[in-house]
Amino acid sequence: MARDLRGFIQELEQKGQLRRIKALVDPDLEIAEISNRMLQAGGPGLLFENVKGSSFPVAINLMGTEERVCWAMNRLTPEDLETLGKKLGMLQQPKPPKKISQAVEFGKILFDVVKAKPGRDFFPPCQQVVVQENDLDLNTLPLIRPYPGDAGKIITLGLVITKDCETGIPNVGVYRLQLQSKTTMTVHWLSVRGGARHLRKAVERGQKLEIAIALGVDPLIILAAATPIPVDLSEWLFAGLYGGSGVNLAKCKTLDLEVPADSEFVLEGTITPGEMLPDGPFGDHMGYYGGVEDSPLIRFHCMTHRKDPIYLTTFSGRPPKEEAMMAIALNRIYTPILRQQVSEIVDFFLPMEALSYKAAIISIKKAYPGQARRAALAFWSALPQFTYTKFVIVVDETINIRDPRQVVWAISSKVDPVRDVFILPNTPFDSLDFASEKIGLGGRMGIDATTKIPPETEHEWGATLESDGDVAAMVDRRWAEYGLGDLDLKDVDPNLFGYDM
Repeated sequence: MARDLRGFIQELEQKGQLRRIKALVDPDLEIAEISNRMLQAGGPGLLFENVKGSSFPVAINLMGTEERVCWAMNRLTPEDLETLGKKLGMLQQPKPPKKISQAVEFGKILFDVVKAKPGRDFFPPCQQVVVQENDLDLNTLPLIRPYPGDAGKIITLGLVITKDCETGIPNVGVYRLQLQSKTTMTVHWLSVRGGARHLRKAVERGQKLEIAIALGVDPLIILAAATPIPVDLSEWLFAGLYGGSGVNLAKCKTLDLEVPADSEFVLEGTITPGEMLPDGPFGDHMGYYGGVEDSPLIRFHCMTHRKDPIYLTTFSGRPPKEEAMMAIALNRIYTPILRQQVSEIVDFFLPMEALSYKAAIISIKKAYPGQARRAALAFWSALPQFTYTKFVIVVDETINIRDPRQVVWAISSKVDPVRDVFILPNTPFDSLDFASEKIGLGGRMGIDATTKIPPETEHEWGATLESDGDVAAMVDRRWAEYGLGDLDLKDVDPNLFGYDM
């Protein structure tokens, strides 16, 4: 499998999923505009080889489809990701094995953890070129500005690496950084994130916080760092579990931090307690511009990179975007873990159009009255990443939750708004959600779109219309005989049914 960015780019090119752009392009607005059109159409990844103001090429949209995200995680299909989710679920809540086969299975998972342990590289490719102090100029990087109302140039797909000054345990996150000067950037992270916690501890001790930004890493490591699953394993181990082998790490040139040895670029710097600058506004995943917020200032003093490095980037915004594609794939990983937490859930889906977390569709095998409401309430508390899910729609297991036409039919034919819709007011909420009356405080809605059983209803429910089984089987056998064998009825164009997509 690809263990670095270059290997993944080569894989995409071999599979016809990469376009090299030789024409001169501007990182200010133009690259994002081209990429956004590709994202809307599910087009290939892009490698811009001639970028205005920089000698480095720019890779973007590499994970712009669910299929390519699966490839990045060394899997062929989204369904394969559920196997990985089962492993993580067993690590999160291990149970005493009742059979020898269960003990063997858990032993294999523990062996996978051992194999996932990071390795060390003492002559790392990421340090083939070293630029320090007065020679450092971040303007040489082809940083993009995606939207006309954005405050400046940004880094979006960098691994932001810090360390707890008390325990020495590192944190690897993916946060937005804004260019402030030739040697400084602000980092935008939520107060609950690991990097923010590390900074608070450094402030208490009156120390500077060391911080490294690894750019152009194996996409698999980015996915591991972006996975908010509550398993007490480091992001490096996560990446090793995802890839089947440990990530090679290297110590920074000037910091006591470790970074992926095959990174294309590494920026090394420090945050001085109390040094802040305004950050923003920028376009965010909600589809609007965010606000301006005072954020920690990073002073960089060293940059290392590979020979002929490639700069990897992306940008947020209303879906489809790369972050939405990653979320769809990670949805599959969550599924077995969610089933372990809420046993009645058969499947669940976070639609991309609902920003990958604002609305969830859950299918259950209904056995008793009120079960749909119980499942919705359990979902909200099952995993931290569902805290900000605004809508939960519960349907029967016979509904294909990934087909919006079936979901809309279930809501329309099975829901009485008075009986089947319930609202939880004044719950903690996403500060980026402008729909809330009070920022950070909002309501949640549950919709029971399952078939009702007594005492949920006092009348009989009509039988669902279904084909005669024997006749359907006969038509299957005679389909070619009818002269219809050349028609593919599985690939349906929704625009034929009144949609405009």
